[in-house]
Amino acid sequence: MFNRVQNENIENTERKISADESLELALTIVEAAADRKGDDILLLKVSEVTYLADYFVIITGYSNAQIRAIYQAISQKAELNCQRYPTRVEGQGEGTWILMDYGDAIVHILKPKERGFYNLEAFWGHAEKIDISELTG
Repeated sequence: MFNRVQNENIENTERKISADESLELALTIVEAAADRKGDDILLLKVSEVTYLADYFVIITGYSNAQIRAIYQAISQKAELNCQRYPTRVEGQGEGTWILMDYGDAIVHILKPKERGFYNLEAFWGHAEKIDISELTG
């Protein structure tokens, strides 16, 4: 009995650390995007509605150059602060929508036209929105 309870406590502690690390990564991504003047930044906690990730970060950039700058800032800050690297990056060539997959956090950096067309907020609208107003000023 004791071993089972002890094992459950260890598993719960590991999940808690993992959840904390996921949130830390997501907030780091938000800060990096805000530093590069990403607009209309939205942080969604999607862990309750999908197994794909714990968090989605959706960011608007107004030019291909700005979208790439946001992408680079996120890459650098996630590596420096969290020792994390995306497992996959899509859309770097076009620069109108870059997707960064960190496993527990997925980042979408889009131009306004693409963001409006794909309307990710509506698709994931039932996910919890995290207040990031203090980070984005």
